[in-house]
Amino acid sequence: MPDRDDNRFRPRVSPPKSRGRARTPKFTTRVLKAASHSGSTSGRSFRSGQVRSGARLGRGHVAAKFAGQSLRGSSRRVVIKTRLVKLEKAGARSTITHLRYIERDGVTKDGGKAHAYGPGTDEADTATFEERGREDRHQFRFIVSPEDAVDIGDLKTFTRNLMSHMEADLGTKLDWVAVDHWNTDNPHCHIVLRGRKADGSDLIIARDYISNGMRNRACELATDWLGPRTEMEIRNGMLREVEQERWTGIDRMIQREAKAGIIDLVSEPADAQARFRRTVMIGRLERLTEMGLADRTGSCVWALHDAAETALRGMGERGDIIRAMQRVMSGEKRELVVLDAMSSQAPVIGRIVDKGLADELYDRAYLVVDGIDGRAHYVPLSVSADLEALPIGGIVETRAAVERGADRTIANLAMDGVYRTEDHLAVERAEAKPGYDPESFVAAHVRRLEALRRVGIVDRMDEGVWRVPADLAERGKAHDARGLGGVDVELRSHLSLDRQTRAIGATWLDRQRLGDASSLAQTGFGASVRDAMRERENFLVDQGLAERRGQRVLLARNLLATLRDREVETAAKKIVEETGLHHRAVRDGEHVAGIYRRSIMLASGRFAMLDDGVGFSLVPWRPVLEKRLGQTVGGVVRGNSVSGEFGRHKGLGI
Repeated sequence: MPDRDDNRFRPRVSPPKSRGRARTPKFTTRVLKAASHSGSTSGRSFRSGQVRSGARLGRGHVAAKFAGQSLRGSSRRVVIKTRLVKLEKAGARSTITHLRYIERDGVTKDGGKAHAYGPGTDEADTATFEERGREDRHQFRFIVSPEDAVDIGDLKTFTRNLMSHMEADLGTKLDWVAVDHWNTDNPHCHIVLRGRKADGSDLIIARDYISNGMRNRACELATDWLGPRTEMEIRNGMLREVEQERWTGIDRMIQREAKAGIIDLVSEPADAQARFRRTVMIGRLERLTEMGLADRTGSCVWALHDAAETALRGMGERGDIIRAMQRVMSGEKRELVVLDAMSSQAPVIGRIVDKGLADELYDRAYLVVDGIDGRAHYVPLSVSADLEALPIGGIVETRAAVERGADRTIANLAMDGVYRTEDHLAVERAEAKPGYDPESFVAAHVRRLEALRRVGIVDRMDEGVWRVPADLAERGKAHDARGLGGVDVELRSHLSLDRQTRAIGATWLDRQRLGDASSLAQTGFGASVRDAMRERENFLVDQGLAERRGQRVLLARNLLATLRDREVETAAKKIVEETGLHHRAVRDGEHVAGIYRRSIMLASGRFAMLDDGVGFSLVPWRPVLEKRLGQTVGGVVRGNSVSGEFGRHKGLGI
């Protein structure tokens, strides 16, 4: 029946799906999703061959396959650390701050200030580089650390050759600057690469190239420069690692040999190199057993502890810290203390003797503080700390995380572990005074609960109903300490002890003199503070602000206020000469308001200049003011501080 077409295929186009108000996924999101579907779905880990989602997306994937094909066990080794920075999230000043950190003093071969360089210049203009990248979506930051950097010597040429190889691999011109650091046991190079191609579009580098290709290119380059490692170099390097208290290459070999945590080295290989590796692994396992990180379960059989890697990495980091502190405190006998956000419960007060970056890739800074307790303290700073604002020789005080009043209130009001906002609101309304807003107060507690819910400390059972643990205040404090990412510090004085002894102003030394001197040790920096106090007393006697009666020195009444007022008056005269504005002195308890113009650093502390349109006032500064530069603020002066609340009215309190 030729006229019948029952089997003919007729495609029917279905109507388009209604998207409603749903947003169309971004193109990159759709590509990543498609790439993940095209990879292995066997559930195997990356180490066993699974292609990671998006691993091949971007430039350099093909080059990553070919890079390193010439590498052997004798090839030179290079460590590369990478950070992808999303500039919108990192903040407007992220790039210039990072460049300022890596260009700091004391990192060159001669201990001088470092200078950034680029593809064709040894004096790169970092300000111009930062300006070019302000509209970039992202940025790459690398630390390139050749194992034999000292033998390579010329890291600039090495880095330029590496970046030339990368340009060939990625098929585009790269915009970058770099800084070499020679102040550590492992000389290295910092590279900041813009996330833009030569045509102005976003530079996307394949994960395969980031994780392997770039490192393999660097290893090839180092091997070409210095030749392969000799058998003697390889053996000596492994033998040095046997006794080290850190995570080593031998530990990685042991980890690969382990099966369900058991390392069986009973059989002896026939190959000479394999026999040597077995020997050093046995020696290393014996050392790990002594350290309590492995157990011998039989002849040449060990069980490796699960926490061995974490413990060894922690030991290595602590060992690096102690060695750095010993170099800084060379010739000074001090007990060395390493603080962290959880252990720094008691405040540490002392003089900054050194500062730097504990993690140069993430700009995590630290201080070495010579404490008044006679000990030297390593202080990892919180992520918000400004290293530039903490001068060497300045006096600082650490501030530990404390239990929040809101957490204690919530825990006290909870019945059988359940907190209800309606119960809290009823209590606040019953005790409310005129002008008090119970709803806003309870809402602040709810915001705190939401923050703790996101980290799994509390659970929201229903609207306005929360299940909270009995130790909420303690767990909230621990959460805040972790959030700091380090120890919070406050600058007590930017002046060294020597300058404070003869300063006209209410110095930290004066406040310490009027306080409890029992915390001052008889040795170290504590002894230096005691000597400085005696010099300060002599100066105050000469100024008529103290009187000597036999062995005693009587200080003038209201000494701190007198010194502060004298210094503020002197500083105000200079501003009058510069601006022509009239200075209006502020009395205690007086309300002040004006446009915050700038701040000035005095021996008495930092002060803010408020311009009210007719004249200006100098009031104690607070950190929150920096966000209000050029805006109208107001508050009440109370002693050495300004109190007030941010309100909804025109003009902001400080």
